[in-house]
This record gives sequence, structure tokens and C-alpha cells, in this order.
Amino acid sequence: MADSEANSVRIIDSHHHFWHYTLEDYGWMDDSMVAIRRDFLPTDLQTEISNAGVEGVVSVQARQSLEETRMLCDFAGQHDFIKGVVGWVPLLTDELPAALEEFSSETKLKAVRHVVQDEPDDFLLRDDFNEGVALLAANGLVYDVLIFERQLPAAIEFVDKHTDQSFVLDHIAKPKIGADELEPWRTNLLKLAERENIVCKLSGMVTEADYQSWTPQQLQPYLETVLEAFGPKRLMFGTDWPVCTLACEYQEWVRIIREFAAPLTETERHALFFETANQAYHLQLD
Repeated sequence: MADSEANSVRIIDSHHHFWHYTLEDYGWMDDSMVAIRRDFLPTDLQTEISNAGVEGVVSVQARQSLEETRMLCDFAGQHDFIKGVVGWVPLLTDELPAALEEFSSETKLKAVRHVVQDEPDDFLLRDDFNEGVALLAANGLVYDVLIFERQLPAAIEFVDKHTDQSFVLDHIAKPKIGADELEPWRTNLLKLAERENIVCKLSGMVTEADYQSWTPQQLQPYLETVLEAFGPKRLMFGTDWPVCTLACEYQEWVRIIREFAAPLTETERHALFFETANQAYHLQLD
């Protein structure tokens, strides 16, 4: 297959972040992340996607506040290249119905997520959390699952509680790439993928390896496992910009996944880079 054919595919970046940086609001940025302790705004990303041939993006929450959800929705209203938003709402509290009502007119709010990776391993099984998630489908919202690989068993049980809810797994469940460990991540991921109401993002991988010493070859077993588990029609491309820039530049990640997807059929590449995100997030792109 010619390079020009591989590179002609339409691309949606299904995972990136914006923020006005403050230490108080983004305390999760530890000392290894000094390089991204600054503002990242739509004009910054517009330059990146233009250079990489990406036509649209989905903006994802990076802190758990309604204020940020409002900011992301405002950005999406101002910039056509932002096709959807994954925000945050208070799933654990009685304030959830009011928040869902507030955002009901935000047509680009497509999903919500909670930063479960920072919670105890059994957090996904909490009754109050599941009561909140149970309200999402009726409001047309997807739920993004952000976990570490050790939380996969709970995630399987969680997804089984919500058979009518659509889910997106972020960052392939953050396996221990830096330690070159495939198990038990591989076994648990294959089991999770048996649930047809969840799709998976090819994102957030380089920052699970050593920022300086990772190689594309090191990522290959994880990419192959995800492809085996979900198939190209249940995978979506994402960069995790600007977090990814700690380990690789935007265009480099686009190139790596293009090379990984090169052996796939045109239809499969279209799904991975565009259509899975379009369908999963109801972006309604022609």
C-alpha cells in the first residue's frame, strides 16, 4: 500500500485536553510533568492538528469541576474543529440531575468521565457512583472509563451493571508498558472487550512507558493486543495531547498509529481513525 493511501484517511483525535494551568487546579501534574505546567488552549491545538492532517477533535476533562466542563463547552461552541466534549458532572451527589439539566442544551457535550484511576480499586462498584452512571443513557451521554490496568476486574463488573450504557475505555486501561508487563492486563482486557457496549481509545500509551527511552517496538505488543481484543471497528485514535508531549510530539504519535494501521483495509483504517469516534460519540459527521 502506498504511503499516500495510508495518509489519506480522515482523522478525528478522540482525546486531548485544554487547560488554564494553576497548581491548585491541576495538582496531578507531578514533577515529571513540568513541561506541561502552562496553558494549553484551542489556538495551540489548531496548529498541531493542521500540521498533522487531523480534521477534528474531542476535548476531554482534566479536572473534576463543572467550571471546566463549561469552559470546554464554550471552546467547542467557538471552534468548529472541536467536534465533541467529554466533560465532568457530579455523579456521586444529589446535584447530578441539576447538572444534567444545565448541560442538556450543550449539543457538543457527548460524554462524561470521572478520574477513577485516582480512586480505590473498588470505586467503580460503589452504589452511589453506579446510581449516577445509570442516569447517563437517558440523557444521551457516553461514559469514558479512565483506569489503571489493576482496575480492569472492577471495570468488567461495572460495565456488566449497565448493559444499556455506551462506554469508551481511555488509554487502553494504562498497562505497565514501562515494565514491559503484558499480564494480567492482556487477559483482563480481552475479557472486557467481550462486552459489546464498550470501545477503546488508542491513546495515552507513551506516557505509560519511560518518557525518554520508550520505542515504537516496545508499544507493539500492546497495540497488537488491543487490535485483537476490540478489532479496528471498536478502536478509535487519540493523542492525549498535551500530556503526550512529555514523551513524543503530536505528529509523531499520528505517524506511529498510521504505521501500525497500514496493514489494515481502507474500511478498517477509516473506522480506527474516524468512524468509531464518530459513531461512539454521536458526532454526526458526514
